[in-house]
Amino acid sequence: MGCMMEILAFLIPVALMLGGLALFAFIWSVKSGQFDDPQGAAYRILEDHDRPKT
Repeated sequence: MGCMMEILAFLIPVALMLGGLALFAFIWSVKSGQFDDPQGAAYRILEDHDRPKT
């Protein structure tokens, strides 16, 4: 039983740090504009820029 408590005492702070890191990365990506245009790529694929100019 003592060994399990030592493992939990290590894993809980590691899990909290990883969760905090993921939250920080998400907040940074939102503030830096990563999600500003979610539909743009969907419409851009329909545009045909490969046609030769006549």
